[in-house]
Amino acid sequence: MAEAFIVAATRTAGGRRGGKLSGWHPVDLAAQVIDELVRRADADPALVEDVIMGCVSQVGQQATNVARNAVLASSLPESVPGTSVDRQCGSSQQALHFAAQAVMSGSMDVVIAAGVESMSRVPMFTPNALPLKAGLGGYMSPAMQKRYPGVEFSQFMGAEMMAKKYGLSKEQLDVYALQSHQRAVAATNEGRFAREILAVEARSAEGGAEGEGQPHAVDEGIRFNATLEGIAGVKLIQEGGRCTAATASQICDGATGVMVVNERGLKALGVKPLARIHHMTMIGHDPVIMLEAPIPATQRALQKAGMKIDDIDLFEVNEAFAPVPLAWLQVTGADPARLNVNGGAIALGHPLGASGTKLMTTLVHALHDRGGRYGLQTMCEGGGMANVTIVERL
Repeated sequence: MAEAFIVAATRTAGGRRGGKLSGWHPVDLAAQVIDELVRRADADPALVEDVIMGCVSQVGQQATNVARNAVLASSLPESVPGTSVDRQCGSSQQALHFAAQAVMSGSMDVVIAAGVESMSRVPMFTPNALPLKAGLGGYMSPAMQKRYPGVEFSQFMGAEMMAKKYGLSKEQLDVYALQSHQRAVAATNEGRFAREILAVEARSAEGGAEGEGQPHAVDEGIRFNATLEGIAGVKLIQEGGRCTAATASQICDGATGVMVVNERGLKALGVKPLARIHHMTMIGHDPVIMLEAPIPATQRALQKAGMKIDDIDLFEVNEAFAPVPLAWLQVTGADPARLNVNGGAIALGHPLGASGTKLMTTLVHALHDRGGRYGLQTMCEGGGMANVTIVERL
């Protein structure tokens, strides 16, 4: 079977809700990333055979196959198709897996895997809230309710369950959140994000915001003056719980993507690869605690790849809530110094369907910056699932 290589990877800097990316239609923002990937690979746009794009809230401005719409807003010819993927928070990581599988099978040679989410323009839960408001019902079927009687599938509840199960105190969560900001600040100040970020024009929904019309190249969610006292003072999400908004991922607007090719694609493009896809795993797990799946998924991936945790130089574990990476560290025994070395979603934001290729973009560039060989990415996903991708720097 052919190998799959990443030859280009980029992302926009994250935008806060109502912030510097809120004036962008998500289709046009995604098109900017597509065009940048083509530019970075110095590729003939006609060589791209498919665009697979993750997006969670596929309604409104992200409806009607946002991937195809992004192609039509980009420099790619009309002959390039596009399809949209919803695997909840792992949507664009799954897009990467589909792209890799396509080029490894030989059915395609050059595929773009990407993600987009404008959480300003299409707020979280909109795909559920609008039909309910219109009297069209919800996603919980009678058979699901019979299997899970009285269960409310909630990531907020899952985060609290994780904290309790793994004995994580509020203080531990607060300290971890501060570390996320501190690492993101250091990465920004030291220019470690410079090569991966595509600077786009700042456009706020209302217009006239600070920096309007200027290049947006710094993740807007980072708190450069974060303190433990400030984080500790944020009110609890749930009375008697341990999680707060400060120890959860930030609502974020953004678009991200990678170009994936096989050996024929490499020759056609005449470009050197950044990384090789070494292994891919996907599992389903308990949908109630929901956020725990990255732990058994990582264990399965390492077993299948014939690797040990210490063989991996860098890890990206999505910081949906602080209990997720902390519990993952506790069970896997991974070196904390190798995890989310440039900060994570608590500081940088979590643009839902765009986060998969966002983390991969950061991971590939961090491996090059630090001279590491192997990197592992995983993230929890709604419904109790997790993807794991292991890459080798080239």
